[in-house]
Amino acid sequence: MSNRSSLDSLLDALRRSGMDISGLGGPPRDQGESSPGGSTIPPTVNRASQLSEKMAAWGKRALIIALIVLVLFIIGAYWWFHPPINIHSTDTWFFVAVFVLFPIYLIFSVRSRAYTRGTAKVKINPQKAKSFKLLSYLPVALALVGVIGGVASLSFFPGNAEKYATVLETNDDVFAEDIKEVDYRQIPVIDRDSAILLGNRTMGMIPEFVSQFEISPLYSQINYQGEPVRVSPLGYADLFKWFTNREAGIPAYVLVNMTTQDTKIVKLEEGIRYSQSEPLARNIDRYVQLKYPFYMFDQFAFEIDDDGNPWWICPVQDRTIGLFGGQTVQRVVLCNASTGECQDFAVADCPQWVDRAYPAELLIQQYNWSGAYQDGWINSWLGQQGVVQTTPGTNGKLGYNYIAKDDDVWVYTGVTSATADNSIVGFVLVNQRTAESHFYSVAGATEESAMQSAEGQVQHLRYSATFPLLINIGGQPTYFMALKDAAGLVKQFAMLDIQRYQNVAVGDTVAATQQTYKALLATNGVILAEEESLDTSLEVNGTIERIVQGVVDGNSHFYVTLVGDNRIFDFALPESIDIINYAVGDTIRFRYLEAEGVFPAEEIVSK
Repeated sequence: MSNRSSLDSLLDALRRSGMDISGLGGPPRDQGESSPGGSTIPPTVNRASQLSEKMAAWGKRALIIALIVLVLFIIGAYWWFHPPINIHSTDTWFFVAVFVLFPIYLIFSVRSRAYTRGTAKVKINPQKAKSFKLLSYLPVALALVGVIGGVASLSFFPGNAEKYATVLETNDDVFAEDIKEVDYRQIPVIDRDSAILLGNRTMGMIPEFVSQFEISPLYSQINYQGEPVRVSPLGYADLFKWFTNREAGIPAYVLVNMTTQDTKIVKLEEGIRYSQSEPLARNIDRYVQLKYPFYMFDQFAFEIDDDGNPWWICPVQDRTIGLFGGQTVQRVVLCNASTGECQDFAVADCPQWVDRAYPAELLIQQYNWSGAYQDGWINSWLGQQGVVQTTPGTNGKLGYNYIAKDDDVWVYTGVTSATADNSIVGFVLVNQRTAESHFYSVAGATEESAMQSAEGQVQHLRYSATFPLLINIGGQPTYFMALKDAAGLVKQFAMLDIQRYQNVAVGDTVAATQQTYKALLATNGVILAEEESLDTSLEVNGTIERIVQGVVDGNSHFYVTLVGDNRIFDFALPESIDIINYAVGDTIRFRYLEAEGVFPAEEIVSK
């Protein structure tokens, strides 16, 4: 009996079961062959078998030409898909399986069949048939190596859980000692969605740009000249716009100040020539990968240096567990977006201005590994004693935000128990440049609960809260949120005590919100630590012209004006209780904060 291909055998079995497989190119039945019901079934054309027969009939010359075409096709596919040449890359294994192993398996299998059955150009040769059959097992064996390597990377593989738990080393610290009290003038008051809205509006004011370019959705948050900002390059609007503008490159990037909400399109003397909107050789992913073919790259980030020059930050992955597990970052390639100049650094040697060497999602994943596997894999699955995880976030997005600290950007997220209830056991900060990680033990509300509590304060206005930012107010860990209307515009602000999340203060400005929040904490018996001098307050002295008492959200306030000064100063009680000792005509000296409208008073210096 002659050997049959696996496809022939499958189609033959379907035919014998009575199924009409003529549309599938099933094997032809002989004239007059009967179905199980006794009726005569006409012959069909087996296209797959015909192709197999034609390939089997190829001579050496045709086979050589086919191999050359295959090699050229693989080279073209490699240039287009540019997978890393690295055994630890899943992209590499998928590419090799589809474009190398499967074609080789097909060629060897067909040649084995040709020498087994013989063709017009190939004589039957059992020895060669056996050799090609053995060679056809080689790509299968290589594919099995990848499968075994993948299994050896899983957390339940013996010894792997302990390795996963130590990929990210986290130190326990005290919040009030490690996190300095924030300068309210440097608090990011808008989130990424608001930054995108502001960027698009500003872009619309530049007709020559808006018709040719669009803003990339990246909007990386970085520290630029001591301020939190989001930056994103422009991109070609479509393929035709790329063709007409590619010589000069992309002319600008957008910069949004997260504190002042100032937005501008920064024009460049030398355009951005390497970007993600480039379709061919200057596509930044393809350009950097082909320049460093053995590196596995993670998410690219767009940043600007201290002089405003555009750069691509390209983290280099490393796999430390099995073949594919324990993902981390060991090196960083910096690529100048205008010139294409590249610099390769170890993470420890990365320049200070770089803020995003580690993608935020990777750092959160690494912390979840340590939270899950610190006591072994079995405990992470069954007992779950001491198992923790980062808070799940909202709307299907990971729950994290960014904090500026020590001129770096840190990823912040709450930490909750394995059951993911509505409370946290603490929170973690991880440096995006160095992966330095700190855990702070603080019991309180999750970010989602805080958002709901803040929205409840202004439910009549139907404002929505942004994902909270963690700040220090008088030693108290505090959630700070912006409250946005339906159009996405920031209208108010909220501060919420993480530990006692019924303490919620809402205000029209950050400074006013901070003063109301401090007064609210004092009213509820929370003693604030003595604040560090941040040189953010100003001093004024004069004669009281008018003093009026009012109540805001249940808290007493004294509003004071001075002779010759048209500003109104707000003394919130009980923090500024000494104001009750003053009357119209008294001389007063005090410190206050800059604000819009009413100026919050901080401290009475002398009478």
